Amino acid sequence: MIGYVKKFVKDVAEFYAKNGRGHLPWRKTRDPYKILVSEVMLQQTQVERVLVKYKEFIDLFPTAQDLARATLPQVLSAWQGLGYNRRGKFLHEAGKIIARDGFQKDSQAQKLPGVGPYTQAAVSTFAFNKPEVFIETNIRTVFTHHFFTPRSQPEKGRDERDPNSLFQDGSARVSDNELLPLIEQALAEAHKQKIESRDWYAALMDYGSYLKRSGVRINSASKHYSKQSKFEGSNRQLRAGILRELLKKPLTFTEILKLTKRTKEETERELSNLQKEGLVVKQKTRYSVAG
Repeated sequence: MIGYVKKFVKDVAEFYAKNGRGHLPWRKTRDPYKILVSEVMLQQTQVERVLVKYKEFIDLFPTAQDLARATLPQVLSAWQGLGYNRRGKFLHEAGKIIARDGFQKDSQAQKLPGVGPYTQAAVSTFAFNKPEVFIETNIRTVFTHHFFTPRSQPEKGRDERDPNSLFQDGSARVSDNELLPLIEQALAEAHKQKIESRDWYAALMDYGSYLKRSGVRINSASKHYSKQSKFEGSNRQLRAGILRELLKKPLTFTEILKLTKRTKEETERELSNLQKEGLVVKQKTRYSVAG
């Protein structure tokens, strides 16, 4: 296993040297605020879409201080097109904390709204080069594909480079707790090969993205995979539509109902949820975006 990990790290590093996505703007900065913006945007959103929105957002709010001074409607307007508007609200709140207190280098020292352990560790790694151990979808693909292949069905583009694969039970599903020790071991080996933490994780993410484009699908092999529901006709689409219209101007419930073309019950429910989440407020008979 030690020899395989050594070769695995060498192969991933060679792939990154030839095919790394160095053009991504968040790879060209060490500013923890800008890296945080990119990490929050990349949650459940494709890189191609984030590339455009990230530049627009950073142009509008180049520092945490600029973001903190903005109103929530201004932030959500800039967020349109990324979906999951709560992320924009959380980022706005995080910006206020960072503007006031600065950014802590210790990934666990600063609790920011909507920022979980993965995002904290990713910012710590990419901004401060800390040797964090964490996992996300592309990293999960890489390690499941290379170390747990017998648990997956034969797939297009599968690379059978591990003759001593750890498991033989093709029906079992892999948990992140099984992957994390391997990720830690590979990180230690990367350091032995003089690869910095930030470069190693960038290499893993780019290689994982490449595997997916090549046809490797390990979703069914992971205990942590859950298929995202369709956007069309979903509550997410309704919420996004309500916010989009309210960013233009305050509206009555009747006006919202007419614009959304959904049932009264659905619209009432999602308006109530948006209010509970602090995204929407009601003043007299009209609803508007909070802040």
